[in-house]
Amino acid sequence: MMCLTEKRLTDVYEKAEKICFDNTDRIVLMSDCHRGAGNWGDNFLRNQTLFYAALRYYFGNGFTYIELGDGDELWENRKLENILQVHGDALEMMSRMYCRGRFYMIFGNHDKKKRSRKYLMRRCRVCRSDMTEDSLELFPDMTVREGIVLSQRGTGNQILLTHGHQGELLNDVLWPAARFLVRHVWRRLELTGVQDPTSTAKNYRRKQSRERALSRWAEDQGIMLIAGHTHRPALPPPGAGLYANDGSCVHPRCITAIEIERGALSLVKWSTLTRPDRTLYVGRELMAGPYPVRDYFQEEKR
Repeated sequence: MMCLTEKRLTDVYEKAEKICFDNTDRIVLMSDCHRGAGNWGDNFLRNQTLFYAALRYYFGNGFTYIELGDGDELWENRKLENILQVHGDALEMMSRMYCRGRFYMIFGNHDKKKRSRKYLMRRCRVCRSDMTEDSLELFPDMTVREGIVLSQRGTGNQILLTHGHQGELLNDVLWPAARFLVRHVWRRLELTGVQDPTSTAKNYRRKQSRERALSRWAEDQGIMLIAGHTHRPALPPPGAGLYANDGSCVHPRCITAIEIERGALSLVKWSTLTRPDRTLYVGRELMAGPYPVRDYFQEEKR
């Protein structure tokens, strides 16, 4: 009998849109930006420059950006419009990628409301600048998905992209109750050091349990799974598992991403670095890889 996580992931996989890729395609995966309203609870605020610099790099180098959920913090914030105004530069870059067919959005537990097309068109269609009062049409006719399957041309190897919260009691089944707790209770208690019980990313045991469940599904199905949600970046070498994680954009001093280029996977981080003359710059560093996608599946067939 399949557990709830396995059932939910299988359902996401079966309903997911399929996108083909080959060695000529460039794709970057990021998640868990938790873009907020610019207040003390906006964990993305400290890394917004890193994120914007990374997006400019990916835009200029022909990457397609796929956001794996929790892009916007809609548990702590009621109004998406406030988030759009504060982080307009990043969203404008995302809009430019979308208009060129190079941006896809997946919803997570914290921005699950974006699965509603009606909500998206009403709240996330136009971004207004506080400085110029100009309006920008962001994502016309966008559909926010729960999952996307990347299918490698010539091999049929498949990678499921999703947020990774599927099957959790608080973050999936009872998410409206969890949102209420975060918005009205734990947001205030966090200031006194109380940990948010709804957060998998802040609970070591729950994080490990979640990663085991995601990894087990990938191994059982013979499908690679790349998720976010736990905020812990991971890219095992071929033969060491089919589960990977792109990390988050709210690490204390960096953001992390998984890149797919020339048919290979790489885990990278973006952070503020120092030159010999002590000037600062935003730099990209390789954390793991590149590992050819086909090698993961060749190991599975042995």
